Amino acid sequence: MTQAKDVDVARASAYCGIMHATIRPAREDDALRLPAIERSAGEIFRTLPKLAWIADDDVLTANEHRALIRQGASWVAVDDLDEPLGFLSAERTVPELHIRELAVRHGSQGQGIGRTLLATAIAWAEANSFEAVTLTTFRRLAWNEAFYASMGFATLKPGQLGPRLAAILEAEAANGFLRKDRCAMRLVLSTGRAIP
Repeated sequence: MTQAKDVDVARASAYCGIMHATIRPAREDDALRLPAIERSAGEIFRTLPKLAWIADDDVLTANEHRALIRQGASWVAVDDLDEPLGFLSAERTVPELHIRELAVRHGSQGQGIGRTLLATAIAWAEANSFEAVTLTTFRRLAWNEAFYASMGFATLKPGQLGPRLAAILEAEAANGFLRKDRCAMRLVLSTGRAIP
């Protein structure tokens, strides 16, 4: 396996509008704290009666986070005491990097942390010659599909999904998400061939 290239996290952190947050690679000892952040982030869904149940839905477990962290494509936003405020966990699905979860603690949302984490993941994927970054998310929500579109992601039509993204959307539907409410998105990168 080729060694992954690091990105200039300080440069990526400059996108963040708050001075007390720093983006760094996630460590295995962060894994125990990340499920609570995802649960906190889900509180925003309580404002949407039809989706309020998501606030109480399952989140990635600490063991799932550890597995993603070992792949080297997970980052946390931390405060001055190194306490995580948010995270982005991705998996290598060569030739694409797939974002499994992007979450920011409820009280820290709306301050540019999610945007900075996403910019960091995109920069890392480009530095490591991935062809694209993919994800699945909710349609028509400002902090979901519209947010990712503002970062350059395009919503895929059914014929553009490919087997991997189609299977992810089907699994989400089997877990209670309405298919019409979900979409897959892709950001095509300018880099060449992906690393194994």
